[in-house]
Amino acid sequence: MIKSKTYQIENIKAILTSSLFKMKIRNANLRDSKVIAENNILLAKESENKHINYKTVLEGVKAVIIDRQKGIYLIAEENKEIIGQMMITFEWSDWKNKNIWWLQSVYILKPWRMKGVFKHLFKTIKEMALENNVNILRLYVHSNNIKAKQVYDQLKMIKKSYDFYQIKLKH
Repeated sequence: MIKSKTYQIENIKAILTSSLFKMKIRNANLRDSKVIAENNILLAKESENKHINYKTVLEGVKAVIIDRQKGIYLIAEENKEIIGQMMITFEWSDWKNKNIWWLQSVYILKPWRMKGVFKHLFKTIKEMALENNVNILRLYVHSNNIKAKQVYDQLKMIKKSYDFYQIKLKH
Protein backbone atom coordinates (compact mmCIF):
# COMPACT_ATOMS: atom_id res chain seq x y z
CA MET A 1 0.00 0.00 0.00
CA ILE A 2 1.45 3.35 -1.02
CA LYS A 3 1.43 6.08 1.60
CA SER A 4 2.70 8.95 -0.52
CA LYS A 5 4.00 9.65 -3.99
CA THR A 6 5.32 12.66 -5.82
CA TYR A 7 6.10 12.96 -9.51
CA GLN A 8 7.44 16.00 -11.28
CA ILE A 9 7.14 15.48 -15.03
CA GLU A 10 9.59 18.10 -16.33
CA ASN A 11 12.44 16.93 -14.14
CA ILE A 12 11.32 13.30 -13.89
CA LYS A 13 11.44 13.34 -10.13
CA ALA A 14 10.14 10.43 -8.11
CA ILE A 15 9.47 9.91 -4.47
CA LEU A 16 7.47 6.89 -3.41
CA THR A 17 7.10 5.80 0.17
CA SER A 18 5.89 2.30 0.79
CA SER A 19 4.30 0.81 3.86
CA LEU A 20 6.32 -2.33 3.11
CA PHE A 21 9.20 -1.90 5.56
CA LYS A 22 10.20 1.78 5.44
CA MET A 23 11.30 1.61 1.82
CA LYS A 24 11.51 4.83 -0.13
CA ILE A 25 12.01 5.17 -3.91
CA ARG A 26 13.70 8.39 -4.94
CA ASN A 27 15.93 10.00 -7.53
CA ALA A 28 19.61 9.42 -7.00
CA ASN A 29 21.90 12.33 -6.23
CA LEU A 30 25.67 12.73 -6.38
CA ARG A 31 26.02 11.53 -2.77
CA ASP A 32 24.66 8.16 -3.98
CA SER A 33 27.10 7.77 -6.86
CA LYS A 34 29.74 5.70 -5.04
CA VAL A 35 27.21 3.14 -3.83
CA ILE A 36 25.55 2.96 -7.26
CA ALA A 37 28.95 2.43 -8.89
CA GLU A 38 29.79 -0.31 -6.36
CA ASN A 39 26.43 -1.97 -7.12
CA ASN A 40 27.15 -1.77 -10.85
CA ILE A 41 30.47 -3.56 -10.25
CA LEU A 42 28.58 -6.30 -8.39
CA LEU A 43 25.95 -6.44 -11.15
CA ALA A 44 28.58 -6.98 -13.86
CA LYS A 45 30.27 -9.72 -11.83
CA GLU A 46 27.05 -11.52 -10.86
CA SER A 47 25.18 -11.30 -14.16
CA GLU A 48 27.98 -11.55 -16.74
CA ASN A 49 31.07 -12.59 -14.75
CA LYS A 50 32.73 -9.36 -15.93
CA HIS A 51 35.18 -7.20 -14.08
CA ILE A 52 34.67 -3.53 -14.90
CA ASN A 53 36.73 -0.52 -13.90
CA TYR A 54 35.36 1.24 -10.81
CA LYS A 55 36.70 4.69 -11.74
CA THR A 56 35.10 4.49 -15.21
CA VAL A 57 31.80 3.29 -13.75
CA LEU A 58 31.81 6.00 -11.08
CA GLU A 59 32.34 8.71 -13.70
CA GLY A 60 29.55 7.18 -15.81
CA VAL A 61 27.14 7.16 -12.87
CA LYS A 62 27.98 10.77 -12.04
CA ALA A 63 27.46 11.76 -15.70
CA VAL A 64 23.90 10.41 -15.63
CA ILE A 65 23.06 12.05 -12.32
CA ILE A 66 24.41 15.41 -13.49
CA ASP A 67 22.93 15.31 -17.01
CA ARG A 68 19.30 14.17 -17.02
CA GLN A 69 19.36 14.06 -20.83
CA LYS A 70 21.45 10.91 -20.49
CA GLY A 71 19.05 9.21 -18.09
CA ILE A 72 18.07 9.01 -14.45
CA TYR A 73 18.78 6.68 -11.57
CA LEU A 74 16.09 5.72 -9.12
CA ILE A 75 17.11 4.14 -5.88
CA ALA A 76 15.27 2.17 -3.27
CA GLU A 77 16.36 2.86 0.25
CA GLU A 78 15.52 1.42 3.62
CA ASN A 79 16.50 3.41 6.70
CA LYS A 80 18.61 5.69 4.46
CA GLU A 81 20.57 2.71 3.07
CA ILE A 82 20.48 2.04 -0.68
CA ILE A 83 19.06 -1.44 -1.18
CA GLY A 84 18.28 -1.30 -4.90
CA GLN A 85 18.67 0.78 -8.02
CA MET A 86 17.55 1.16 -11.60
CA MET A 87 18.64 3.51 -14.36
CA ILE A 88 16.32 4.76 -17.09
CA THR A 89 17.66 5.90 -20.45
CA PHE A 90 15.61 7.37 -23.26
CA GLU A 91 14.97 6.45 -26.89
CA TRP A 92 12.78 8.25 -29.38
CA SER A 93 10.68 6.07 -31.70
CA ASP A 94 9.79 7.70 -34.99
CA TRP A 95 7.61 4.68 -35.76
CA LYS A 96 5.48 5.28 -32.67
CA ASN A 97 6.04 9.03 -32.31
CA LYS A 98 6.68 8.37 -28.63
CA ASN A 99 9.46 7.89 -26.13
CA ILE A 100 10.68 4.47 -25.08
CA TRP A 101 12.40 4.08 -21.73
CA TRP A 102 15.17 1.53 -21.30
CA LEU A 103 15.67 0.02 -17.84
CA GLN A 104 19.34 -0.55 -17.09
CA SER A 105 21.74 -1.12 -14.22
CA VAL A 106 19.05 -2.95 -12.28
CA TYR A 107 20.49 -4.18 -9.01
CA ILE A 108 19.00 -5.24 -5.69
CA LEU A 109 21.27 -6.08 -2.76
CA LYS A 110 21.22 -9.81 -2.04
CA PRO A 111 19.54 -9.61 1.41
CA TRP A 112 16.70 -7.60 -0.16
CA ARG A 113 15.95 -9.84 -3.12
CA MET A 114 12.53 -11.47 -3.31
CA LYS A 115 11.14 -8.88 -0.87
CA GLY A 116 9.38 -6.59 -3.34
CA VAL A 117 12.13 -4.03 -3.88
CA PHE A 118 12.36 -4.51 -7.64
CA LYS A 119 8.57 -4.64 -7.86
CA HIS A 120 8.30 -1.21 -6.19
CA LEU A 121 11.02 0.28 -8.40
CA PHE A 122 9.30 -1.12 -11.48
CA LYS A 123 5.87 0.10 -10.37
CA THR A 124 7.25 3.60 -9.79
CA ILE A 125 8.86 3.67 -13.21
CA LYS A 126 5.67 2.43 -14.88
CA GLU A 127 3.66 5.21 -13.22
CA MET A 128 6.26 7.82 -14.18
CA ALA A 129 6.32 6.53 -17.75
CA LEU A 130 2.55 6.77 -18.10
CA GLU A 131 2.59 10.33 -16.78
CA ASN A 132 5.31 11.21 -19.32
CA ASN A 133 3.54 9.74 -22.38
CA VAL A 134 5.91 6.78 -22.61
CA ASN A 135 4.21 3.70 -23.94
CA ILE A 136 7.04 1.13 -23.91
CA LEU A 137 9.52 0.07 -21.25
CA ARG A 138 12.38 -2.09 -22.49
CA LEU A 139 15.40 -3.78 -21.07
CA TYR A 140 18.02 -6.18 -22.17
CA VAL A 141 19.21 -9.03 -20.02
CA HIS A 142 22.23 -11.29 -20.35
CA SER A 143 21.24 -14.60 -21.88
CA ASN A 144 22.54 -16.53 -18.84
CA ASN A 145 20.69 -14.43 -16.24
CA ILE A 146 17.86 -16.91 -15.70
CA LYS A 147 16.66 -15.46 -12.37
CA ALA A 148 16.25 -11.98 -13.83
CA LYS A 149 14.35 -13.40 -16.82
CA GLN A 150 11.95 -15.16 -14.45
CA VAL A 151 11.27 -11.89 -12.61
CA TYR A 152 10.60 -10.05 -15.90
CA ASP A 153 8.26 -12.84 -17.01
CA GLN A 154 6.33 -12.54 -13.73
CA LEU A 155 5.90 -8.82 -14.42
CA LYS A 156 4.29 -9.67 -17.78
CA MET A 157 7.23 -8.31 -19.76
CA ILE A 158 7.36 -9.98 -23.16
CA LYS A 159 10.51 -11.37 -24.76
CA LYS A 160 10.78 -9.78 -28.19
CA SER A 161 12.32 -11.24 -31.32
CA TYR A 162 15.15 -8.73 -31.63
CA ASP A 163 18.81 -9.73 -31.51
CA PHE A 164 21.37 -7.31 -30.18
CA TYR A 165 24.37 -6.29 -32.32
CA GLN A 166 27.19 -3.93 -31.56
CA ILE A 167 30.53 -2.79 -32.87
CA LYS A 168 33.23 -1.36 -30.68
CA LEU A 169 34.77 1.83 -32.03
CA LYS A 170 38.29 2.85 -31.11
CA HIS A 171 38.98 6.38 -29.91
